[in-house]
Amino acid sequence: MTTAEQTAHPHTLRAEHEQRLARVQDVLASRGQDALVVTDPANLYYLTGYNAWSFYMPQALLVPVRGEAHLVLRAMDAKGGHHTATLPPERIHGYPEHYVHRHDIHPWEWIARRGREVGALPTGPAVLALELDAHYFSPRAYLALGACLPQAQLVDSLELVNWLRVVKSDTEIALMRAAGEVTVRAMTVAVDSLRAGARQCDVVAQIQQAQAHGTEALGGDYPAIVPMLPTGETAGTPHLTWVEEPLRQGEATTVELAGVHRRYHVPLARTVSLGPPPARLAQTAEATGLGLEQALAAMRPGSTTADVHAAFTRTIARYGLSKESRIGYSIGIGYPPDWGERTVSLRAEDHTVLTPGMCFHVILGMWMDSWGYETSESVLITDGPPELLAPLDQGLVTHP
Repeated sequence: MTTAEQTAHPHTLRAEHEQRLARVQDVLASRGQDALVVTDPANLYYLTGYNAWSFYMPQALLVPVRGEAHLVLRAMDAKGGHHTATLPPERIHGYPEHYVHRHDIHPWEWIARRGREVGALPTGPAVLALELDAHYFSPRAYLALGACLPQAQLVDSLELVNWLRVVKSDTEIALMRAAGEVTVRAMTVAVDSLRAGARQCDVVAQIQQAQAHGTEALGGDYPAIVPMLPTGETAGTPHLTWVEEPLRQGEATTVELAGVHRRYHVPLARTVSLGPPPARLAQTAEATGLGLEQALAAMRPGSTTADVHAAFTRTIARYGLSKESRIGYSIGIGYPPDWGERTVSLRAEDHTVLTPGMCFHVILGMWMDSWGYETSESVLITDGPPELLAPLDQGLVTHP
């Protein structure tokens, strides 16, 4: 049994979930809030272990400032809650199917009513925190919940749970390291598959097989974001996926992917040149690599995220380069459509102090007109130098 599997034992996770829920309640109490409605699937997983592709439907964890949290899902998904969540069955509820996709009633009406019945939501005047920036909490859900709790003041949770996730426990660090092993395997397959004449879709098929397979000791999981593969002229544009066209000799391809284990993500990016790279690409790769070196050197406990950004920016400026977008963000649990935690960013305006247990994707995309270079590292903040979670050769990869 691997370290990651040992730390993911149900009894270990149940105790950890209980501790996490207690921390949420402590924050609610400090803010004078009476309950939190959790809808982000990554936060549901973090607090209960619930894990299913059901997040396209209304679902929530209802956390009162005092008392027990209750998980509410679509009725057909409640059994999935029994299989994956560490909550007891009596605290997992399923709303009836006839609430699904109706214009005259809404699942959040049932969720609000059941929440009041079990004491997880207030029945009178109260302050109720909601994840207002979560991807799967719709405006109609907000209106339906508010109409059912007319005496409650609805406020933004300000990513309460997301911020609690920023510093990883020992259990989570083991899972991040396991995900990193999957990343190394998937990126190795990606780099080896990028050859002139290969169809982009076939390259991605091999990457996705590697992501799902993982390693002989560690199974992979589906990523929150599909592999991204800008190539040729499109390499100057981030977040493009793939087409059926073949890769061409003389062009470069940027590939960004993540290895995943038990929903923990370790992203990684590399650039592959099919043939000798143009001078501008080689020079940008060299300067970016030096900037990465300085950024990693700055990632020590007590430094700030702004310090890391400044170290990179100063270095590439000496080569006449600049980068407007942030150079990284906090990572951990991920569900579609994003593997970031939506909290800490590596940029000039962010002054978060680095603490051991934080994990970041340091992503350095240099997107130019009709060409680009991208490289990244996922790192764990330690008591000393940062630990690379997916150690692979850095720099521009060149295939003959």
